Amino acid sequence: MPILLFDIDGTLVRTGGAGKVAMEAALCEEFGIPLTIEDVPYSGRTDLAIGRDLLIAHGIDPTLENQSRLHEGYLSRLPTALTKNVGEVCPGIAELIDDLRVRSNVLLGLLTGNVRRGAEQKLGHYGLWSHFACGGFGDDCYDRDDVARAAIKSVGGHLSEVDLNEVWVIGDTPLDVSCARAVGAKVIAVATGWHPIEELDKTGADLVLKDLADTKAVLKSWGL
Repeated sequence: MPILLFDIDGTLVRTGGAGKVAMEAALCEEFGIPLTIEDVPYSGRTDLAIGRDLLIAHGIDPTLENQSRLHEGYLSRLPTALTKNVGEVCPGIAELIDDLRVRSNVLLGLLTGNVRRGAEQKLGHYGLWSHFACGGFGDDCYDRDDVARAAIKSVGGHLSEVDLNEVWVIGDTPLDVSCARAVGAKVIAVATGWHPIEELDKTGADLVLKDLADTKAVLKSWGL
């Protein structure tokens, strides 16, 4: 049975930067400071790691209390940011999910750096949340590899045995590829996010695609 673990941002949906807007608004408004450092990397990373680094970059002690304050502020602002920022479901995703969700021989899950509540808000905004049975999230992880391990553990709650040869990670960043390898999974890298296909070609992904619009070809890669 193929076990398909999807990243969210840049893979399933493009939110028009809503997550970044909400995170930085929370930083400035919750702590009463201007945004002065704008080069903290977001792509492929967990919300915890991003939040910690934003606090450090702006001279704020990244205590658990401050991290929690930042993330609660982020989550409270995210729905408004999703409404204001123009986003979209990535090419081919709606058709692919429509096909996969009715198959009894496939397990659909998530593998994302988003905290679970943020993932639910984002995918719920685009009508996709209910299609995923399990997942690994960034609630307790600073490292993306640990999210992958959490995702595999979550899969184990739905299947009596997890065959890693059947696990596929689908993502749009080099970190999606490396975290898949950390758990022995296969990986499709798609150039629907910030990373061009030429960069993804160098990651060693099992399959690199411009997008997931060719549903038949994608399903074939999973033996479906």
